[in-house]
Amino acid sequence: MKKLIVIASLLLTGMIQAQDTIPLYNVVPNNKSFSNEEKSQTGADGITRVSLVSVPEMIMFKPRNPNGTAVIICPGGGYGILAITHEGLDVAKALNEWGVTAFVLKYRLPDDKTMMDKSIGPLQDAERAIQIIREHAEQWSINPKKTGVMGFSAGGHLAASLSTRYKEQLIENPEHISFRPDFSVLVYPVISFTDGLTHMGSRDNLIGKNPSANKVKKYSNELNIDKKTPPAFLVHAKDDKAVPVGNTMAYYSGLKAQKIPTEIKIYEKGGHGFGMHNKMEAGNWMDNLKAWMKAQKLLPVTI
Repeated sequence: MKKLIVIASLLLTGMIQAQDTIPLYNVVPNNKSFSNEEKSQTGADGITRVSLVSVPEMIMFKPRNPNGTAVIICPGGGYGILAITHEGLDVAKALNEWGVTAFVLKYRLPDDKTMMDKSIGPLQDAERAIQIIREHAEQWSINPKKTGVMGFSAGGHLAASLSTRYKEQLIENPEHISFRPDFSVLVYPVISFTDGLTHMGSRDNLIGKNPSANKVKKYSNELNIDKKTPPAFLVHAKDDKAVPVGNTMAYYSGLKAQKIPTEIKIYEKGGHGFGMHNKMEAGNWMDNLKAWMKAQKLLPVTI
């Protein structure tokens, strides 16, 4: 508790430095009484996977010369774990090289034991993350109108949910700060919870094994796009057997129908979970992303 109070105080005074961990709340909303059982394990593949997250936080990576753009990064893991290295920390470091201030979001993983309503926990944390960033934008050299969200796999579902459901006030917001991201980057994302298109593990973990038709619709982001949904950059591989490429195509089509700026990078091969580096094909999607961000005036053309 003392650590939370100290860091909260640092937040208020603007003293947090690069690569520091920032708790999202003093009192976590929607939580039951519990003991923190969070675990972290690094596999033979070098990927660190974090499980049983019940105390949400974000890790700030501040570049040496910030250009004002900020990105919240949501690692994937089927709403069961967070693949926090290659879909989080490594990405933040790469964005720092572009002058982007990056925040890796350790959002709560849905669990009936720790949450009163597990289906809203991750989105509450995404709302709180963008709220904190905009509250401290001046202190952290961030343009609050150039603050986006990036998500991989199930983290892509969370990023798309924030992009389509930002009007839902799931946390206290006395200053009426907008939860709408200014742009989104969705990498092999779970977009839909509809049968035949969704990643069933993500759906089961977030809304249960027998959701109502209305709940499936509410959590299917391609069905919630409107004219104010933020521009998006999308990445997927056609041979993804975990999350069908149809997820990305459905979101892309929805954005195009609303005439929202969007770009898509589709690989023939690559499977699922390749992070920033698809070793199955030539060409780096991060280069495409950089060019898109320049075109959207999110990066200076000289980078």
